[in-house]
Amino acid sequence: MTSIDSVILEVADATAAAGFYSTAFGLDSSQVRVRASEAPTTGFRGFTLSLVVSQPGNVDALFNAALDAGATVLKPASKSLWGYGGSLQAPDGTIWKIATSKKKDTVPVSRSFDELVLLLGVEDVKASKQFYVEQGLSVGKSFGGKYVEFATDSGSVKLALYKRSGLAKDVGVPADGSGSHRLALASAAGPFSDPDGFVWEATASVTASA
Repeated sequence: MTSIDSVILEVADATAAAGFYSTAFGLDSSQVRVRASEAPTTGFRGFTLSLVVSQPGNVDALFNAALDAGATVLKPASKSLWGYGGSLQAPDGTIWKIATSKKKDTVPVSRSFDELVLLLGVEDVKASKQFYVEQGLSVGKSFGGKYVEFATDSGSVKLALYKRSGLAKDVGVPADGSGSHRLALASAAGPFSDPDGFVWEATASVTASA
């Protein structure tokens, strides 16, 4: 099964970004790496990262920790038909969503999360789905031309595709944007670039340069 070994965020200040992710979310380089980049980018970068948690209290704990570490609110955490969650923007510009499908807390609140999900906003979900299948990824869930989720190994970053305009609306930002995605994906499947310009790099080369 082909999967993402780590997400690489390209940021202006790698030391500050690494500190934010460690302080706010308890993340280390096993799943999210940062590296310095001055590549021009404006507006929506075409992707979001999501922390899926087990209960509303964990959403609030992670959300508040991120705000204390310097993030800004895009959509405040709130209840909805599907559960509870909100979105924010890290100091480096990356957009994060923190959410749960549960409506009530059932265990002591913590800052733990169950899944890390990378959602790529693409122009043509069906075409991108076919592209990734040809690269060796296996489809886990698919809802026509709206959403695709790929099967992943346990503990790996989950990859999903969503219409770019819909993804931007979901997190509360305009869909317009240009320049670099400021994102790369390390995987045994790489190197290649997908139809929307998202870059995959070979895990071995990323590890060697880290």
